[in-house]
Amino acid sequence: MFGKSSRVVTGLLATAALVASALSGCATTAAPQNDVAAPSLTLGYFDNVTHAPALVGIHENFFATALGETTFTTQIFNAGPAAIEALSAGAIDAAYIGPSPAINSYLKSKGESLVVVSGATSGGAALVVRDGINSVQDLRGTTLATPQLGNTQDVALRSWLKEKGLATNLDGTGDVSISPSENSDTLTLFKQGSLDGAWVPEPWASRLVLEAGGHVLVNEADLWPNGEFPTTLLVVSKSYFDQYGGTVAALVGANVESIQWINDNPADVPSAINDVLMADTGKTLKPEVLESALANVSFTWNPVSAALQTLLDHAVSLDIVKTGSLTGLVQLGYLNAQLAKLGLAEVSDGGLGS
Repeated sequence: MFGKSSRVVTGLLATAALVASALSGCATTAAPQNDVAAPSLTLGYFDNVTHAPALVGIHENFFATALGETTFTTQIFNAGPAAIEALSAGAIDAAYIGPSPAINSYLKSKGESLVVVSGATSGGAALVVRDGINSVQDLRGTTLATPQLGNTQDVALRSWLKEKGLATNLDGTGDVSISPSENSDTLTLFKQGSLDGAWVPEPWASRLVLEAGGHVLVNEADLWPNGEFPTTLLVVSKSYFDQYGGTVAALVGANVESIQWINDNPADVPSAINDVLMADTGKTLKPEVLESALANVSFTWNPVSAALQTLLDHAVSLDIVKTGSLTGLVQLGYLNAQLAKLGLAEVSDGGLGS
């Protein structure tokens, strides 16, 4: 659908290759020694294809099984900033979120809010527009949507428009007006003609194309080296991470297991996703939507840490966040310990570990 040849990665060798591609000689975080188990863990996630490791982990009971006697509950969100608010308030303990809200929270809290413990998804975001818009020049005077102000797709859209010479303001004014909207509302508004396009994650990009007649103007993968960029990360509250290492290790292990299952069982992934969506929302995705969406994402525990500084630079240039150091944000000790047990290559923290 995006004009790319990528497909859901199949097999551990493909996943390991993606992991290895980001290794740059940077030191990785040593495995923490805390093995304390928490009484409970609440995990936040979105009902998006880009959060398939969460959806599959729930469907296949990987989280509940790995956590053992730790009570496991979940909470659903539409975009990263809302999940960050819940994480900061202690309403959830961990979350699958995009990198931009994670970076923003880390800097605002001076490193005390959260840590990245694993990757989950790479790719799967695009700018979809209506008929008549065929180039960046056609966007002047239009209204576009993103899932939420300051979320990963919002930063990506604003940064790309700025690079192309089109100004956007946080209040919705500028050469292009950006109207942050919930993804379901974006689809409705686009169908009604109230929006000219949207930069959204999967499956919403595919739904805008297949259900609303839009077309892809920008596939975000085309903007990154080798098409690799972090779409979804697994983060844990810093206080929870420090206190309950045993539970964090189990959570990270379940995430790895979920990604392995996805990459080893591509034919079963659509039904697993739809089962969770039905339980959460009472609705499922059409087969053609799922096929398109899954063709544009890769599932990997590699957080592509080297890209995080670039994402910060983009957010700083847009005045969404003040600059600062990301050192300490990425803590891959539990992940690399799990990978070592499986005989898989360790993942680099890109110099952003302790």
